[in-house]
Amino acid sequence: MKKIYQIFYYNLSYHIIGFLTTTLILSLQIIAQTKSLNKKMEIKLSSSAFTEGEFIPVKFSCEGENISPQLQWNGAPKNTKSFAIIVDDPDAPGGDFVHWVIFNIPGDTNKLNENATGSTNLPDSSTIGTNGFGEKSYSGPCPPAGKPHRYFFKIFALDNVLNQLKSSTTKQQLIKTMQGHIIAKGHLMGKYQRLK
Repeated sequence: MKKIYQIFYYNLSYHIIGFLTTTLILSLQIIAQTKSLNKKMEIKLSSSAFTEGEFIPVKFSCEGENISPQLQWNGAPKNTKSFAIIVDDPDAPGGDFVHWVIFNIPGDTNKLNENATGSTNLPDSSTIGTNGFGEKSYSGPCPPAGKPHRYFFKIFALDNVLNQLKSSTTKQQLIKTMQGHIIAKGHLMGKYQRLK
């Protein structure tokens, strides 16, 4: 009887080890696939005005012409129906401050020219939302004098078009509406500093 139990427990242990090994292998495969998917879902966003981590030229700030910089991107999924862009400053005294909200950029678009406004250099159907100044436009960096602030240009590829949104849409409303529809995203960070 003792030998029977030994054989039983041996077989049971063998199957448990086999099950755990198979589960571990499958888990590792899923993790690898997820990492690969996440890598594919990253959009490369860049600008002819500045590079990642560098200072944004005065021209695009409140001390200059206060116009939006040129932006271009690649790596978006083929099933992208529209893009949305948000520009914000997480270093603002009162917390995150929004400088630009734009959505319903056509899915076949891969750039925005300099000075993209409601009537100039903006693809058809694109809509500019409301920024932290309460304006339906781009408002460039305008930090208080002191340390440099970071400005994040964030792009989102969506699997739909947000026809339900209007130009009064804020960053928070846009993010809420985009939930479940973001299929890729990317960002570009530039700095700006006012000395006086």
